[in-house]
Amino acid sequence: MYERKIPLDMNCPLRLTVSLIGSKWKSCILDELRRAPRRPSELHRLFPEAAPRVLDIQLKELVEDGLVSRTVYPETPPRSEYSITELGSSLIPIIDAMIDWGTSNSSVFKRK
Repeated sequence: MYERKIPLDMNCPLRLTVSLIGSKWKSCILDELRRAPRRPSELHRLFPEAAPRVLDIQLKELVEDGLVSRTVYPETPPRSEYSITELGSSLIPIIDAMIDWGTSNSSVFKRK
């Protein structure tokens, strides 16, 4: 079974939230899954700059945390698909706020 490298910090709500979506690709994965369920290969194509191993680890953590569900279809060859859960969907307003902030302030960082 997968074991998280850094345990969740349950003593502070802010640190808990950041530990759930603060990794480089987790917010992006949730943002994509809100549109439609995706197969792992689709997510790898959507984020070519992300190492496949990193995406796989972050997907496992999202599943373990209950933010994403994984469905394995009994086919040959096996096929799996990830979709956002109701709990994961509750983070979408936070992700939207992050997108809005990034859009509003990107010019500040383009100058640096």
